[in-house]
Amino acid sequence: MIRIRKEEPRDINAIDQVTRSAFEHHPISRQTEQYIVKALRTSGALSLSLVAELDGRIVGHIAFSPVTISDGTNAWYGIGPLSVAPEFQRRGFGSSLMRAGMDYIKEMGGNGCALVGDPNYYIRFGFHNLPKLIHQGIPQEVFLALPFAEPAPEGFVEFNEGFLACT
Repeated sequence: MIRIRKEEPRDINAIDQVTRSAFEHHPISRQTEQYIVKALRTSGALSLSLVAELDGRIVGHIAFSPVTISDGTNAWYGIGPLSVAPEFQRRGFGSSLMRAGMDYIKEMGGNGCALVGDPNYYIRFGFHNLPKLIHQGIPQEVFLALPFAEPAPEGFVEFNEGFLACT
């Protein structure tokens, strides 16, 4: 039975290991995702950190952090990284983390989420490209957003500087 819960201090090493293994052979990863999570946590920007636990083992993790939008829209969050240990991928753990995370963000008063990722995966959660919402330096087709209410924001999105972490 899978259990989705908030991160606890005792989970940090397991989260690091799951994140490393999830992206180790990913074709478009620079294998820095574990450093991003650490930087977000260290800077206090990790607004929500959830783990997927199976039989007492951490098998997945998702991070949410605030983003800034140039039009002044607030209470938007960046999602990422989303990590599932390779041997547990394609079994619904990532989907469970996404759904639970977005529910928490809505309960926290969030107005929407943005991410960089494969549109073929994230469309199932309602994410899509918003042409008037831009993350500079990222191809528009992989920058996706999900507003929880209309109108959708317009402008430039900046993720936390923790996303620049490489060590």
